[in-house]
Amino acid sequence: MMFSRRKGDGANWRKSAAYQIAFAYSAAFALGVALLGVMIFAAVHLAFIRELDASITGEATELLTEYRSDGPGELRDAIAQREAIPSRSRLLYAVFTPSGRRIVGSLQAPRPGLGLQDIIFRDRQEGPDPARGYAVDLPNGDRLLVAADREAVERADNTVISIFGLGFGAVALLGIVGALMLGSYLRRRLAAISVGANAIIAGDITRRMAVSGKDDEFDRLAGTLNTMLEQIERLLENLRQVSSDIAHDLRTPLAQLRNRLESELIAAELNSQDRPVLVDATRRVDEILSLFAAILRISEIESGQIRKRFEPVDLSSLATEIAESYAPALREGGRELDWSIEPELWLPGDRELIAQAIINLLENAQMHTPPGVPIHLNLSGARTDITVEVIDSGPGVRAEDRQRITRRFVRLDQSRSKSGHGLGLNLVEAIARLHGAKLVFADNHPGLVARLKFKRSAIKSTDSGARDGG
Repeated sequence: MMFSRRKGDGANWRKSAAYQIAFAYSAAFALGVALLGVMIFAAVHLAFIRELDASITGEATELLTEYRSDGPGELRDAIAQREAIPSRSRLLYAVFTPSGRRIVGSLQAPRPGLGLQDIIFRDRQEGPDPARGYAVDLPNGDRLLVAADREAVERADNTVISIFGLGFGAVALLGIVGALMLGSYLRRRLAAISVGANAIIAGDITRRMAVSGKDDEFDRLAGTLNTMLEQIERLLENLRQVSSDIAHDLRTPLAQLRNRLESELIAAELNSQDRPVLVDATRRVDEILSLFAAILRISEIESGQIRKRFEPVDLSSLATEIAESYAPALREGGRELDWSIEPELWLPGDRELIAQAIINLLENAQMHTPPGVPIHLNLSGARTDITVEVIDSGPGVRAEDRQRITRRFVRLDQSRSKSGHGLGLNLVEAIARLHGAKLVFADNHPGLVARLKFKRSAIKSTDSGARDGG
């Protein structure tokens, strides 16, 4: 089974909340198993020590009883018999005088204190070795020591540790595999919602969250979001419909009014006092009609229906045509236009709308720069995107205003004396969203950089077909 991050996924899997939750759960489970293992080991170790203590204290009590009933000679014989019996070989015996000299038994160790204790004795084969001992005083002042080698306890401890280590390793491995599977599952489910959300952000308001049919929390969340999106779509559609209806209903009488003004203007004599008034009225009606046309165009773009008519567009050829067409007009206004355009850059989209976006950016640069300021049009392609840039060296736009200038009817204070209705950049942003692109502004020190960035991921699917079609 392979677990991998999808190509193009922006978030590193190590920073993924899904994997963090999964591994945190796995780590908590592993920690719980480790604590349980430590408790089991401690319990088993303590049980063996208690068994060992019971064995040596019982043996010492029995020898003390024999000493009291039969004397020192019987104790010496009992110890000798016990050391000679193989079944008793795990127990070690010694009797020490008050001065510390060993007089009975084979246990080589210093005279110990009274009671249960850990001691070090000298093993004939292994040298110094730990043991568990119990010492009791005899009636004549000597001290009896019965001990047991801790090797049996150590073997038991090592066996428990080995078994637990293997078990913990298996649990940890299963935990890692389970965490990867759980993290991958969570990311897939969340990615399905994220893909739908990104499509909606890009302008496809008809997109809905994927529902797996499992009726789990993710499906219920997706269902709730879909219900919310349907309500938002209805509200937006109503708003667009109202805007379109108003624009449509007013365009007809305004068009009739313009025709009437034009007729009166033609009929008016050249030196008539009414002629300037008629010319000004005609100009103002034309501005209102242009405003309504822009509103209708933006509403049409935001509906997303145009996306169905997308075709491969030779962006390099289109940008060259626009630059060559607009250079003379800009030159007449006292501005020079130069351009740098990479060849063979294709884009799936609407050629007319992309052209409108580039033209609007050029006209915006022309409108807000003084004569003599050069304007640059750049088209370049990188590994991940294609970028259209319109760069000028004019007064620029303050950083706090760059997020506002694409809103409808927003005009900065220094632009209010110029013609226009504040929908040019809003139209560019609507076209960008329709094509999955981003419109960003940056400082040119001095001046403004207007940048349209189209993602390569949206281009590759039709790139080869576009080249063939070109």
